[in-house]
Amino acid sequence: MGLFRRKELLVPIVAGLVLATVTGLRGFDPFFLSSVRELTFDAFQRIWPRTYESAPVVIVDIDEKSLDEFGQWPWPRDLLARLTQRLSDVGAAAIAYDIIFAEPDRNSPHRILRNLGVEENSKAGQLEAITGKLPDTDILFASAIKGRPVVVGFATLPSPGDNRPAAKAGFAYGGHDPAGLVPTFLDSLTSLPALENAAAGVGSVSLSLHDTAGVVRRLPLLFSDGEKLYPSLSVEALRIAQGASGILIRTTGASGEIDSGAPAITEIKVGAFKIPTTAAGEIWLHFDRDRGERYFSAADILDPEKEAAAASAVEGRIVLVGTSSVGLSDIRVTPLGELVPGVSVHAQALEQITTGRFLTRPDWAYGLELIVTFALGLFIISALPSLGAGWTAAFGAVSAGLIFGGAAYLFTEQSLLIDPVYPALANLLVYATATALLYLLTEREKRFVRTAFGQYLSPELVKRLENAPEGLRLGGEMREITILFMDVRGFTRISEQLSPTDLVGFLNTLLSPLSEAIQAEGGTIDKYIGDSIMAFWNAPITVEDHAARACRAGLALTKAVDRLNAKDAFGFKARGLPAQDVRIGVGINSGPACVGNMGSTRRFNYSAIGDAVNVAARIEASCKTVGADCVVSEDTMRGAPKFAYLEAGVIPLKGKTVPVKLYALAGSPEYAASSAFSTLREAHAKFISAMDGDDGKAARAYLAECRKCAPQNLSDFYDRLEERITALPRMQSAGG
Repeated sequence: MGLFRRKELLVPIVAGLVLATVTGLRGFDPFFLSSVRELTFDAFQRIWPRTYESAPVVIVDIDEKSLDEFGQWPWPRDLLARLTQRLSDVGAAAIAYDIIFAEPDRNSPHRILRNLGVEENSKAGQLEAITGKLPDTDILFASAIKGRPVVVGFATLPSPGDNRPAAKAGFAYGGHDPAGLVPTFLDSLTSLPALENAAAGVGSVSLSLHDTAGVVRRLPLLFSDGEKLYPSLSVEALRIAQGASGILIRTTGASGEIDSGAPAITEIKVGAFKIPTTAAGEIWLHFDRDRGERYFSAADILDPEKEAAAASAVEGRIVLVGTSSVGLSDIRVTPLGELVPGVSVHAQALEQITTGRFLTRPDWAYGLELIVTFALGLFIISALPSLGAGWTAAFGAVSAGLIFGGAAYLFTEQSLLIDPVYPALANLLVYATATALLYLLTEREKRFVRTAFGQYLSPELVKRLENAPEGLRLGGEMREITILFMDVRGFTRISEQLSPTDLVGFLNTLLSPLSEAIQAEGGTIDKYIGDSIMAFWNAPITVEDHAARACRAGLALTKAVDRLNAKDAFGFKARGLPAQDVRIGVGINSGPACVGNMGSTRRFNYSAIGDAVNVAARIEASCKTVGADCVVSEDTMRGAPKFAYLEAGVIPLKGKTVPVKLYALAGSPEYAASSAFSTLREAHAKFISAMDGDDGKAARAYLAECRKCAPQNLSDFYDRLEERITALPRMQSAGG
């Protein structure tokens, strides 16, 4: 009893410690956990990508077509000036360049001469006089930008430096200072001062630094150098498009916001648009497939003949100017597994903002995941001793399915990001620890039982005592079961030609594969009676399809004997014995029987008794009369209707006052569904009908039709049926 008591106490204590550990680990949220969570959210996006909706956003793409027409990148700034003017003329609400113009235009005439060293040439004065009349392309570009709704970009850098972008947007906030909450930078790569000064806005083109595996999942909307705030390119473009002067930031601690003690940004308002964010002021990106609808070639914008198409694509929209050319290396990976231009990330963020379709991870998600993890773990720990490992695992699997289903529902219907993986994996660890410990302790108990009782009880009873000691009481219960009897035909003739030693070898060779076939279908072998086997299904373990399993076992027995005969496993042919092949008969019946431990208080056996058992034995004995290797009752046929059956008629059974309708089991459900059996079944039904109508002539005709389409193993069956035709009244009156 000390062993049992120790198991009851030790398993929940150890499992509880594991549960507390995994729950606490979630609070620290180490890198590998956040990586798994983000991969889960990626999977959700791949399965359910964002539905594309038309939004006031378009990408003017410096694509391969544009590069072929206007030359390699970087383009002369006077060409970009033309592009800016054209976009403004056709009605762009904002023009945001996902490009950093950090260096002067090397294609400007003055710089071309300096790069060629012309200033050292004797004719330098003449050339300078000529080029002095040509405009500086950077000045042209700045002039084109000035007074137009243009946003230029900058990139954040992690190494220390003094360069800072121009501050164009104003910021207002309530609650905690957001400068310490958003991504910070120590230096920046900015566009030329002349371009920044001329631009209406300046925004960061940088993407999130926290996303793992190089996948873009979030987009920072704000950046800080530790003191000042700067907007992202998409936020600044949204501000300029609306003519807004500033950006409103809401943080915890502000009026109407719950302050949990951890400072966090909750929302950013840009003009008429409210954007829910992460605590760091990022937006979760819900990606759509990268599609051509959001792109318009820069070459087509610059083509005077396509002004109408350009106006239709651009008018009233936020225009992001970027490149999809692979050679320019601005390619990103999305959760959908696609490689997309960086400008597409900004465009998709603006699509979400302008359509109001946000993907969010709410503040309560973390708490919910912890509660689910802990509650499910407690149930597993408490249920394992009473339900057992199997049922607890089934409950855990169902619970995990519900958790994943709930997370998927919240993602698809509410656009919420809830992690289903951690609660499931954490409790899998709790379950695995508890069951492993339970197994080790149970094995110790079993060793104790084997040591204490092994010399008094048979191995089978010892094993049953190990698993369920309470099952060793005398008595039984009524259950609906299916019983199978197998017997060797002509066993007396076989035993006469074998020595006792050879006879034992014969039985072992035969019964071993037959027993395996029965057990493979979940049957309980009750006993071996000489050359016979008694087995049943649905006790002691419940088997819903017990009739079908018994029928499959019956067919498997006949096939196993055929294989043994084919390879002369018994050695009859090799030794030239009179009996060349072995034939068996199988009888199957379904019905109520009493099953349980039967015998004396000192020695007993798990068995089944009842009329259904007797009928099964009588059916097996009738196999020779029926002429079929496997014969079943009408009750079994109804319990497993998909198999191939052929009615054998109403057969009197020994010891039964009322004849029983029997069926020859002709084959598996696959054979039953075949066209060959359909033809045979139809002919056989007509034959039985003729027999029932005492029409011997018609019966003979239908019997001949049956023989034509019946397989060889049914020849004896139809021989027996043919013998019954002569007993019909009409055939006797006609002289046979």
